[in-house]
Amino acid sequence: MQDAGWSIKISTRIDKEIRLLPEHVQLKLFALIQDLKTKGPTQHSWPHYSKLGVDTYHCHLKKGRPTYVACWQVLDKRQKIIEVHYAGTHEKAPY
Repeated sequence: MQDAGWSIKISTRIDKEIRLLPEHVQLKLFALIQDLKTKGPTQHSWPHYSKLGVDTYHCHLKKGRPTYVACWQVLDKRQKIIEVHYAGTHEKAPY
């Protein structure tokens, strides 16, 4: 039996903000979301990936100025639900 993968939720707060990101950053975010779906919350292959707290993580989507980051958290380990709760500049990141 094959593993079904993870469900990804986008917080309502950032749903509209994603469209304001530069296109190349949006594409990186969508690639990250695909990786989260297939590989789960631990994403060692993404630049500057780190665990921020209990079941909360972040990585860089674009380095340089401005640096863009994404933050996500595991909402339910048993049902495999991850929520992406921030995508934007490093300066406004919630950590």
